[in-house]
Amino acid sequence: MKDRGEGMKTIDLRSDTVTHPTQAMRDAMARAEVGDDVYGEDPTVIRLEEMAADRLGKEAGLFIPSGTMGNLIAVLAHCGRGDEAILGHLAHTFLYEGGGIAALGGVHPHTIPNQPDGTLLLEDILGAIRPDNPHQPVTRLVCLENTHNRCGGEAISAAYTAAVGALCDERSLALHLDGARIFDAEVALGVPAKELAAPVDSVTFCLSKGLCAPVGSVLCGSAAFVEKALRLRKMVGGGMRQAGIIAAAGIVAMTTMIDRLAEDHARARQLAKALGALPGITLEKDPPPTSMIYLRFEEDAPLDAVTFMGAMREEGITLSTLSQHRMRMVVHYWIDDDALDRVIRAAEKVAARAEGSS
Repeated sequence: MKDRGEGMKTIDLRSDTVTHPTQAMRDAMARAEVGDDVYGEDPTVIRLEEMAADRLGKEAGLFIPSGTMGNLIAVLAHCGRGDEAILGHLAHTFLYEGGGIAALGGVHPHTIPNQPDGTLLLEDILGAIRPDNPHQPVTRLVCLENTHNRCGGEAISAAYTAAVGALCDERSLALHLDGARIFDAEVALGVPAKELAAPVDSVTFCLSKGLCAPVGSVLCGSAAFVEKALRLRKMVGGGMRQAGIIAAAGIVAMTTMIDRLAEDHARARQLAKALGALPGITLEKDPPPTSMIYLRFEEDAPLDAVTFMGAMREEGITLSTLSQHRMRMVVHYWIDDDALDRVIRAAEKVAARAEGSS
């Protein structure tokens, strides 16, 4: 089992957001060369932004505190007040970002159904584009998500994104990609992130999830887009000063943590197989496409998700539920083979105890 002295002190499968920085990140943070980033003078931030832009195939990058802020800034850069953005009904930006695009930007969200694989049907996108009518908002933007969180961590193909990009070009719309976990998609599909993001006008990705950095995301796009985004970052309070200290961890994340995401995916499949064999538990994605496992507990099962979570807590394993009968687990760097074995043994123990008392 990994040394949890400076890492995870418990087995926590609630999300990959719970990851702690590695020792290499802590060392890099301690040594980081810094300057005032609001003045554009932090050399470590500049290096991270250049690395990110190159990896995503864009002209420029902007270091920001969070993915939520990155998505907000991107929407504000593409849309004016009263404009409309098309996005999936299960999009993170729609469900989990505080309604920021509406509250802070006055941008109207137009939701259409996400398909089980996280995509939006092209005909649904076309149907959502407003006609030139003074009674209706102006459609400016389409938003995609890769990997797609609420659709089971699905990796979205480059071909699909290219098709949406072509549609947006035809209709003079901007295309933004919430790529919080785009490197999981890169690893799962065997396709470089820059190819997955090639058709989009802007893309944001997180350093602080499966890549283990303590904080931060990067928003990438054209030089002109990033110049506009820089002003918006200041407006929403995202300008940081000696940010090289945290950017240093992001550089380590980008250079050491991407390829190893394949280990998380493999362990997720192993854990899912064991959990799916327990009575009354069904896998929503079998096998899970990346690091996320979505479980459904049958109505007449001896356990429901809430009871299972509580019983696993007694075994030293932290979980969370989506509803009484639904749960998500996320495998990450701090879940090694020993931790995985412990989770499986605990789940089998809890299930056997529940079945025996039913």
